[in-house]
Parts: sequence; structure tokens; C-alpha cells
Amino acid sequence: MKELEDRIRRDGVVKPGNVLKVDGFLNHQCDVALFDDMGAQWARIFAGKRVDKILTIEASGIGIACLAARHFGDVPVVFAKKTQSINLEGDQYVTTVYSFTKQREFPVIVAKKFLAAGEHVLLIDDFLANGKAMQGLIDICTKAGAIIEGIGIAVEKGFQPGGAMLRKAGYDVESLAIVTSMDSETGTIKFA
Repeated sequence: MKELEDRIRRDGVVKPGNVLKVDGFLNHQCDVALFDDMGAQWARIFAGKRVDKILTIEASGIGIACLAARHFGDVPVVFAKKTQSINLEGDQYVTTVYSFTKQREFPVIVAKKFLAAGEHVLLIDDFLANGKAMQGLIDICTKAGAIIEGIGIAVEKGFQPGGAMLRKAGYDVESLAIVTSMDSETGTIKFA
């Protein structure tokens, strides 16, 4: 998606350690118009697929998932929580994922009442690098008996193994911007 690639080139910052900082428009401050355009693009890409719910992971995926849901007939958005709280009651699907950006493992939790067997689910997230967060969402869907219709990613780091691993496993992964290389010294970002 040229609009997203242009925005990353203009406002993204490449940090050492393969970190792409896009907090000015994607995962801290949110550009709602851009999110809406991304949702419209995923709706075109996944046209013809049944989507009963969109599943994402807190926190950065929530905004883009909500705007995307508008383009799929206002389907509900469920987000996996990363911490247990007194507000999470009843039976739950739980798995553990490793965060590349936080450099630690954390639980991922979805209340069973929000994800049912046979529901057709579109997974949405802001970044795909090593695929650990997405693997956690897939694990939750598997436990629930939900059917994964596709995976929508805003920014994929194509030089890391997550996208290739998920595609090899048979998932329809559609990334709006695939970064093939980036250089923290020059700030250069290249796309597929």
C-alpha cells in the first residue's frame, strides 16, 4: 500500500537492532484516516471471505482492527489481553507469546464467551517480525475451534522469519507494507 509505505519513509525512524519506530502515526499516536484506508484495503484483499469477527492483540492492534471492522460490516473486534485482571472472569483461552519489542514473554488471554467454535476470524496486527504474537492468536483460535480466514498486517519485516513461516503453514498473510531492509545508520528503508 503506497500510502503506508510513503508514510513510513517520511515519518518512520530506523533504530539499531532492527527496530522500526512508527509511533507518530501507527502505534502510539494514531492516524485515523490512514487506519481507515488500511481497513478499506484489507476489505478489498479479503473480499469474498466470511469474517464474523476480527481478533487482534493489545494494544497497538486495537485501533487498526476497529477501523478495519467498519469495512467488514461492523463485525465485532476482540482483542487478546496481555495481563490478567479482575475484569477477566469466566473461562478463558490462554497462551504465552514472546514480544520482540518488549524482549519478554507475556500471557495472551481471550474470554471464551467472545470467541466460539465455527466463527470465521480475521487476524489483524500492526507488525509482523518473528511471528510470535500471531502464533499466539492462532493458538487461541485453534483452542476455540475458530476458522482463520486470513491475517492482515500493517507492516511486515520481510527480512525476519514470521511472514514466511505463517505462509508456509498455509495462512493467507496480507501485509500492506513489507520492509525488505532497513539501515539505522542511513535511515534507509526498502520495501518489497
